[in-house]
Amino acid sequence: MVKKSSDDPLTPYGNKPMVTPIVNAVNYEYLDFDVLGKITDGEIDGYTYHRDDNPTVRVVEEQIAEMEEAPDCVICSTGMAACAMVYLTYLSAGDNLVVFHDVYGAHYKVSLILERMGVTVTWVDASESLNLDQYVIPETKMIFMETPTNPLCKVIDIRKAKAAADKAGAMLVVDNTFATPFHQKPLELGADLVVHSATKALGGHNDLMAGAIVGSKEHYDELWFTRQAIGTTLDAYSASLLERGLKTFNLRAEKMACNAMAVSEYLRGNSNMTNVRYPGLDDDPGHGIAMRQMKNGFGGVMAFDVGETQDDAKNFISALKRIYHAVSLGSTESLICIPYLTTMLYMPKERRTGFGVNLNTVRLSVGIEPAEDLIADIKQASFAI
Repeated sequence: MVKKSSDDPLTPYGNKPMVTPIVNAVNYEYLDFDVLGKITDGEIDGYTYHRDDNPTVRVVEEQIAEMEEAPDCVICSTGMAACAMVYLTYLSAGDNLVVFHDVYGAHYKVSLILERMGVTVTWVDASESLNLDQYVIPETKMIFMETPTNPLCKVIDIRKAKAAADKAGAMLVVDNTFATPFHQKPLELGADLVVHSATKALGGHNDLMAGAIVGSKEHYDELWFTRQAIGTTLDAYSASLLERGLKTFNLRAEKMACNAMAVSEYLRGNSNMTNVRYPGLDDDPGHGIAMRQMKNGFGGVMAFDVGETQDDAKNFISALKRIYHAVSLGSTESLICIPYLTTMLYMPKERRTGFGVNLNTVRLSVGIEPAEDLIADIKQASFAI
């Protein structure tokens, strides 16, 4: 791998630019043959080829590592690429993976690939997360979880999940996309690795795709090997867009959480909306755990049921004027979707409603618009139910 430091030569003209330069080079000229003699155990002294590494990407890796208060970070092409890299790096035939139903639906497709490779997969309802011990077996090598979960925002106690993982000598991997580093730092709570869909709140503007894996220097080395082997390195332009998004991340995350709290409180009092799930509400089942492990608010995503039928949910969404009907989350715009028809399409129909999602459940990602405008939009759209 490339041996690098934060003083890499991105400033060839002396003064430091305010924006990290976009280095689009696929390959780099060898100035002499001495560099080839410095290749030891697969490590290269300097940049040589983009699939190996890129200086623009490296700057963003260091920034996200700092946000998660971690030793290092590996950036890759998408959030699911990050998850797949973790699975491919640390799971082998005969191993067992424990994963919660309450994760992004694409994990179901990945589980089919893992099973073809000889990995067994145990699916658990996040509502049973306090009973993880009964699902962990001697072959369990990894517990993978989201908290808050997708789409119902269930909250899992990271410390207790770590205790269950330790009994089997398994890794604990936490997807921190919903919570973001602004609200939650899983490594402090015992997680071995943290993954992000940086497409979401870290980027924040619906204009890039990226994934991030945060952990120790040793994990960086192991994951770098996988990324270099399978070619999931992020392009320099997307890395530059991601760095730009990180500059306003704290401001956006704080505003989204404040807006989400206000919107969820309104929804709780709207008779057309039921099963409102947001960790910040004092009557939410996960509120107590969230109070212990989340900081600075509770994120910008919530879920709730609209009316009685899926047509009620469709009519409600169609009547919205300020909130966009779209997938994804964590952006400056507020986005709403019906998980059964969108983010869970990867899963068989019978599995989509097995852990609390209903046909009329909607997921709302609150943006940075004025909260009163969002509430007014929801209120007027409620008449369409």
